[in-house]
Amino acid sequence: MDTNTSTPMQASPAEIVREYGPFAGAEVIHGVTHDGQRIWAATGARLLAIDPASGAVSGSLALACDAGSAFDGTHLYQIAEARIDKIDPASGEVLASIPAPGHGRDSGLAWAEGSLWVGQYRDRKIHRIDPATGAILRTIESNRFVTGVTWVDGELWHGTWDGDQSDIRRVDPDSGAVLERLEMPSGTGVSGMESDGGDLFYCGGGPSGKVRAVRRPKKRR
Repeated sequence: MDTNTSTPMQASPAEIVREYGPFAGAEVIHGVTHDGQRIWAATGARLLAIDPASGAVSGSLALACDAGSAFDGTHLYQIAEARIDKIDPASGEVLASIPAPGHGRDSGLAWAEGSLWVGQYRDRKIHRIDPATGAILRTIESNRFVTGVTWVDGELWHGTWDGDQSDIRRVDPDSGAVLERLEMPSGTGVSGMESDGGDLFYCGGGPSGKVRAVRRPKKRR
C-alpha cells in the first residue's frame, strides 16, 4: 500500500472556462466521463450524453448511476451502489457487473492502463482494480476526501471536496504525494471528473446540477 501524509502545496486558482446545465430532471451530478466526443454525466437514474460544443443533451441512458463513471474506448463503466456496471453506450445494456471495492462507499471512477481506478471518498484512497473481477491490485492513499479520478498523459489527478472547499490535484501515482493543486472557488465542489485528453477537465458539480470545464495547466503538457 502506498501512503501519503504530506501537506498539500500552495494551490493555483482553478480556471473555470465553461459551465453546462443545470439539466431538466437532473438535481445532482455524480460521475463524469468523456468518450472522445461527448461528456457523460451520471445523475442518479440517468446517464446524460452532453455535446461539449453546444451544451445540449444529445441522449440519455436510464441506468442506476449514483457515483463515478468511466470510458475504456468502447464501453462505459458506472458505479451503482455496491457494484460497477459495464455498459454498451449505444443501447444502455449492462453487459457485466463486478463488486465495487468500497461496497457502496465509492466515489470517482477512471480507466487507465487496462484497469479501473476507483476513488474512496471518506477512506481517502484510490484503488486500482481488475475490470473483470473487481480484485484490488494496488491502493494509493490521499490526505483528503477523494471524489472524481482521472488519468491523462500518464498523470493521475483527483478531485477533493470537504465542506465548502474543493480542489483538483495531481498526485504521484506511486507515493500519493501531492504534486499540484487547482483550487475551486469556495462553495464550488467537484464530484466526478474526467479529462478530455487535452486542455480540459470536465467536473461534476454535485447538487448544483452543473458540469464545469476547468482548464488543465499548460505547464504540465
